[in-house]
Amino acid sequence: MAGFILKRLLQAVFVVLAVTLIVSFAIRLSGDPAIMLMGGGNVTEQDLQNIRQSLGLERPFYVQYLSFLEGMVRGDFGKSFMGGTPVSMLIANALPATLLLAFASLLASIVLSVPLGVYAAVNRGRWPDQMIRILSLVGLSFPNFWLAIMMVLLFSIVLGVLPPSGMEGPESFVMPALTMAIILTATNVRLVRTSMLETLSQQYIMVARSKGLRDRVVLYKHALRNSAIPLVTYIGLQFGGIVIVERVFNWPGMGTLAFDAISNRDYPVLQGTITVLALFIVLINLLVDIAYGLIDPRIRTE
Repeated sequence: MAGFILKRLLQAVFVVLAVTLIVSFAIRLSGDPAIMLMGGGNVTEQDLQNIRQSLGLERPFYVQYLSFLEGMVRGDFGKSFMGGTPVSMLIANALPATLLLAFASLLASIVLSVPLGVYAAVNRGRWPDQMIRILSLVGLSFPNFWLAIMMVLLFSIVLGVLPPSGMEGPESFVMPALTMAIILTATNVRLVRTSMLETLSQQYIMVARSKGLRDRVVLYKHALRNSAIPLVTYIGLQFGGIVIVERVFNWPGMGTLAFDAISNRDYPVLQGTITVLALFIVLINLLVDIAYGLIDPRIRTE
């Protein structure tokens, strides 16, 4: 297991380096930050050149990138072009909000999708199965940004019971978490149902039932554990949509920070934000790989 983890960590290093290189190159194609900082008006080329020099943008790209990597190793992502705030401070303020929203919505999704998926598989072809499948299909048809906007229209504009955006209190947390949970549950239910149907047809399930084990034990101790790998795999890929949801609700997390950095051509903030998000996703996928071995001993042996 130690060798397996070490191999995945080495792969993670290359993934993060590749992501930072691509982002660092791509953002420089978006325009000149010096123009954004000057805000228009009568600006001479000398003024722009002075700003570029003060920001270190006159240096070759590879020098800027290596400087970014050197600072990243120390946990220093530089300072924002807009205001000079350390990027690490901006990330430290935004990351808890993103983690709170991500884990709360994921937990709600698992609590809902696992029992519903198992129940649909057990009642295959009957009306509960049909109803659950229809509801999950409807949930899958909603783009996350559209569902978020509909949430604002319903709960904020029409009913007036929840704030439309921001993070002012516990009530501000309801709509972003609910939006993410609906999208995730719609997919997770179908994954659990499909995997459970395949598992329930296996011979060892028939043997367990022939021994007189209760249905609950057969379903949740034997069948569900062997059906969990597709769900665990998908969990590692479910955090991308949170960026859009954060932006719609103006949730003060990493997604909003990244969007603002793109709009302002704030290279250090975007580089630091994407790097931290990449590290987070790589870590999640590493934990998913480790969970494979804990769930299925055959994978651990292999």
